[in-house]
Amino acid sequence: MSTIVIIPKPNKSTYDSPKVYRLIILLNTIGKLFEKTIREHLQFHTIANNVVHQSQLRGLKQRSTTDAGVVLTHIIQLGWVKNLITSMLAFNIAQFFPSLNHQLFSHILNKAGLDCKVSNFFKNYLVGRKTKYCWNDFISPIFNINIGVGQGSVLLSILSALYLSPVFQILEKRLKILNIFISIISFVDNGLFVS
Repeated sequence: MSTIVIIPKPNKSTYDSPKVYRLIILLNTIGKLFEKTIREHLQFHTIANNVVHQSQLRGLKQRSTTDAGVVLTHIIQLGWVKNLITSMLAFNIAQFFPSLNHQLFSHILNKAGLDCKVSNFFKNYLVGRKTKYCWNDFISPIFNINIGVGQGSVLLSILSALYLSPVFQILEKRLKILNIFISIISFVDNGLFVS
């Protein structure tokens, strides 16, 4: 069981909408260590086998925000050499973490070539979870949660990379068919389309 703490996002003019709050998951120490171990093994396997799309940076080993800056600088300078102007479109996938579909994620793990034991593990790990919400002095009753991954989980970076990899692969193929060449730089649930 986890506890989800509701924290207001800073510098908002009003706090009358759910979008201005961030839900942070708190696990006990053993839960965090368990998730870190899973993350390390999953990252090693998926990156070594090119399962994670190359555009996905930040939160993954050998793929930091500094690397994202280097990639972006390289794309811009490459455009300058060809007398081109670089354009960027930034994106944010709203409510990404609370909306992750566990069944789809299991399907993605199977398609990625991971052993069925891994997808079965995540089916069991992500499904049938319970949580309670804390907001100031209020503590809710315990709820069942069957979608999403709580923000604050150390698994977020690798899970989001695996979840979005098929999207970026399909997008890249379709744009190539249309002779549209766009570089994608992704930072978990945010990113850039660079042309």
